Amino acid sequence: MATDAVQPETKNNDAVRGFGFALTAYLFWGILPLYMKALAHISAFEVIAHRIVWSVPVAGIVLLALGRLGDIKAAFRNPRTIAMASLTAALVTVNWGTYVWAIGAGHSLDAALGYFINPLFSIALGAILLKEKLAPTQIVAICLAAIAVIILTVKAGTVPWVALTLTFSWGFYAFFRKTLPVGANQGFFIEVLLLCVPAALYILYLEARGEGHFYQTGLSDTALLLGCGLVTALPLMIFANGAKLLRMSTIGIMQYIAPTMVFLIAVFLFKEPFDTPQLLAFSLIWAGLVLYSWSMLRQSRER
Repeated sequence: MATDAVQPETKNNDAVRGFGFALTAYLFWGILPLYMKALAHISAFEVIAHRIVWSVPVAGIVLLALGRLGDIKAAFRNPRTIAMASLTAALVTVNWGTYVWAIGAGHSLDAALGYFINPLFSIALGAILLKEKLAPTQIVAICLAAIAVIILTVKAGTVPWVALTLTFSWGFYAFFRKTLPVGANQGFFIEVLLLCVPAALYILYLEARGEGHFYQTGLSDTALLLGCGLVTALPLMIFANGAKLLRMSTIGIMQYIAPTMVFLIAVFLFKEPFDTPQLLAFSLIWAGLVLYSWSMLRQSRER
């Protein structure tokens, strides 16, 4: 009887803890544009190089504290694991680079749009590559997102490449990341470890030419570049621990927190233009996300 009394309480505690972890990660990601805006005077390539290099010690310390460094040794003995990690590392680099450039170049709204579209793209990806059956509401949601992209393309005279690059890179990253046979924290450490050497060489190249911003342009730039490791690794690892304790339906709803915050920052703090076609496009995507969330919650209740 004592065991029966403890189990619900433990389960509830796990859910609350998981919600706290996930919320912390999404709030981190939500305010990340403010941090990246402070680095807007530095090229996106240099910022990404520092994000990679300084993420290695942060992720390494976390794994050391968790006693999971042995998993890394085992992973490097498996060529297939390293090949898959190299692919996901390349995809996440494209995603980070596009995001950093977008914030610095005044395209934060496009970044928000990309992460709003992403859940709907992931549904389509699952249907195409995994032959997953789509509910009618999910098909409508995907069509609404497609119409929104067409509206933005007609309005701008070109495809919204920032939003689509973020959507595709993160969607495929998440897809292939699921096949990586290691934990979330271990996988992230392997990815930045694989990227670390070329990133470090690029930083050294810039510093040798006097074009770098580490130690050469003041304490502020140095501190911000050092902090790139923390703002990159910590939210990912915090989220990984929260995701293990939450239902997918809960995560599915919470994933709108960050792009909503980015959208609000772009419009009200960065004062980026937000006209009628953009309002219509975002409204269609928001409607699609409501349908997607409703369908996901209904499926969760049925299960």
